[in-house]
Amino acid sequence: MSLLKILKFPDPRLRTKAMPVEAVDDQIRSLVEDMLETMYSAPGIGLAATQVDVHKRVLVLDVSESKDEPQCFINPELLLQEGCAVGEEGCLSVPDVTEEVERAERIKVRALDTDGKQFEQEAEGLLAVCIQHEMDHLEGKLFVDYLSELKRQRIKKKAVKARKQDSAVSRGSQPAPLI
Repeated sequence: MSLLKILKFPDPRLRTKAMPVEAVDDQIRSLVEDMLETMYSAPGIGLAATQVDVHKRVLVLDVSESKDEPQCFINPELLLQEGCAVGEEGCLSVPDVTEEVERAERIKVRALDTDGKQFEQEAEGLLAVCIQHEMDHLEGKLFVDYLSELKRQRIKKKAVKARKQDSAVSRGSQPAPLI
């Protein structure tokens, strides 16, 4: 297993629509293991393959308190969305930002597991939010897309500035002092 690099907003690769997985094989199972390791290490509760620059319809998550209940959804499709709930969301690709987002309160999803077997699962609460959030990534959509244009632009500006500072530090130069 290995840690994967998580793409950061506004990286254009985050806008790539993921392609369906043709066959669940050892390569896909290895990707799932690497994604879980990356998600736990980040630390996060969900991760879509798009976020690690693999444009396949694969997502992993673990919303358990003990972080020992990993789930994987390959080629997920929403079958049902009911109700409406607003909650605070964050994202590993948009670090240090949380905002309120409106999502379906209850969902039903169909997907494949790591053995290639189809399953259906109903979810509500945090699990439903996490599945919807990660499925959005597979469509090239980020949670900031649910925000106003003004908020989205502020977040983008902050992310670009942070990326430039990180780049300057990694090249060995010091970032400009804050005045």
